[in-house]
Amino acid sequence: MFLLLHFLLVTSAYAKLAINYDSFTGTQISLEEVKRQDKKNTTFWCTTQIEPCDPEEGRRVDGSCNNLRYVTRGASHTPTYRVLPAVYNKNFEPRLSKSGHSLPLARFLRTSLLAEGRLPDRQLTTLATNFLVFMTADVLSLHDTVKFILWKPYCCQPKGKTDRDCVPNKIPDDDPVHRFSNIRCLNMTRPESFQSIGCIKNDTVPERIISATPTFDLSTVYGSTLKSLLEKGRLFQGGLLKYEVDNDRIWPPSIKTGGGVCFLNQKPQETRCHNTPEDGANSLAGVNLLSVWFWRLHNFIATGLSKVNPCWNDDKLFYTARDINIAIFSQIFFYELLPVYFGHENLFRDGVLSPTPGFRDNYNEDLFPQISLEFPYVLRWFHTTQEGNMNLYDTQGNYLKKVPIVNMTLRTGFFGVGDNMDYVTQGNFRQAAAKADYIVDPDVVEVGLGAHQRASDILTNDLAKNRYFGFQPYIKYREFCFKQSFKTFDDLLHAIDPERVELLKEVYENVEDIDLMAGIWLERLIEGGQVPPTLYCIVVEQLLRVLASDRHWYERPHRPNAFSYEQLQEIRKATVARLLCDVGDKVTHIQRQAFYRINPNNPLCNCENIDFVNLWAWKDPKCDNQSSQFDAFYNSALFFHNQFMKLKTNE
Repeated sequence: MFLLLHFLLVTSAYAKLAINYDSFTGTQISLEEVKRQDKKNTTFWCTTQIEPCDPEEGRRVDGSCNNLRYVTRGASHTPTYRVLPAVYNKNFEPRLSKSGHSLPLARFLRTSLLAEGRLPDRQLTTLATNFLVFMTADVLSLHDTVKFILWKPYCCQPKGKTDRDCVPNKIPDDDPVHRFSNIRCLNMTRPESFQSIGCIKNDTVPERIISATPTFDLSTVYGSTLKSLLEKGRLFQGGLLKYEVDNDRIWPPSIKTGGGVCFLNQKPQETRCHNTPEDGANSLAGVNLLSVWFWRLHNFIATGLSKVNPCWNDDKLFYTARDINIAIFSQIFFYELLPVYFGHENLFRDGVLSPTPGFRDNYNEDLFPQISLEFPYVLRWFHTTQEGNMNLYDTQGNYLKKVPIVNMTLRTGFFGVGDNMDYVTQGNFRQAAAKADYIVDPDVVEVGLGAHQRASDILTNDLAKNRYFGFQPYIKYREFCFKQSFKTFDDLLHAIDPERVELLKEVYENVEDIDLMAGIWLERLIEGGQVPPTLYCIVVEQLLRVLASDRHWYERPHRPNAFSYEQLQEIRKATVARLLCDVGDKVTHIQRQAFYRINPNNPLCNCENIDFVNLWAWKDPKCDNQSSQFDAFYNSALFFHNQFMKLKTNE
């Protein structure tokens, strides 16, 4: 009863104080305008309610008040920015070629430029690609995929010809695969925008609308609205997120009635579907896994903090644990994963990584906390490094079987059956990722979404969306990034091998016709890293903006509730190996650099020998009188882990 009363008081107080804003412009709007949006059923997308900002408060779940001058920027449902201005044909249809013709079919380009096959990477694990996908999900939302899987799966049928949202990809008659089938169409819908939702008029450049907040803040775990966090997330006890114990494993809570968005659960065995603040925790297999692990990590941290500071109340424990959880996620992403792909030296040189372990603060209040439209888009290049199979291993490292990963989309229930979670977890740090090359896994480009679609080519959709986003030609981004001039195809030899330039000559009429993604597909990888240079440029541009615009970035010394120097040094110890040691199912041994494959220089080692974030750095002197009975044994992260894993729902 007390918890219900607390919830009602918080939500009612929020509603009374909140000010209404237009999501797109960020300007205040009247109640009359809100009512008008209510009648159109667009209030959720087109308006934002924000409580007055407190400069001393921490990071809000909805991302508002990150910038105190522009309070809506940083919140969900706010616009992206563009690295380069949009280019469209009439009525915002895809641009035409230099000669005025339609550009080549996206499926034709994909099959012409990329070969199909399987080649494992000799260095990297699938954990690296899964973590990267999880990071991308933190700043995107699921609705574009759900739109053409569930809402409008008919775009290749006669009904689709009368629906403007339908933009299916035609398959040529001489397609190397489907010449042997009767499939001549791949389903796809236009990206959702402020215009398509009805927030602003359709006579303006379509600007994408996204549910997640545009900062790295674990939206997939905590959601992007206070209401969803209060209703689905918080337990309101001990700083914990809601959880349940099933088959001796701790999970996020599950949906008790209905199937949720887990449309591919194979019933009756597969019933689990997470009831979390964001449906992103029920999306792709990699996102599902990391969502469970960081959900557990929050409770792992909160449990440890409650032992260190028994005088802290639920709010203090929850928000401190959340802050530490986000910092650990960011530390792993920036200092462990990014160097794997982008190169340590490159990132130090360009200012993405701090040259010292201490604080850094380059906050710029004039810069909005936003993501560029190009940033998550170019990360789609990593689909070429996606392994089509998910290999399962037992805890002794014995290979068991493989499961097509394309069959795991919107199928959370698979992980809750038997010991599958153990086997998948082991596979993440034992299985090789696909090699970064010019070859793509057949399942990714012929099956794509498993049983959701009869046929689906994820990379063809990537290329087609390039055009519906209105991106400028590839060479314009090269010019932006590297100040190069391109007049002929031969000018591409600075970035692309001769034989692949020949491929481009065969499929495009003019060098100015080349799509952004097509050019990135064929670029040589950067020196000291494993990504194409134009992708590197666009991603680094975004990361530098994050560092300068996110007022709550964990490395800042003057942000609200900033870490002490000692606490920051503990965060610096965070690794993905330690993450799995703490919350991974039956992980007792793992390689220290778990984004890299096991080898003589990176052998399996006991979790007890892997550094951990020591939560005693958060010891509050005010709790001294209440914690004297706890001895140094509580200083062990292993103790916190054991305590956490013993939690039961009735405790």
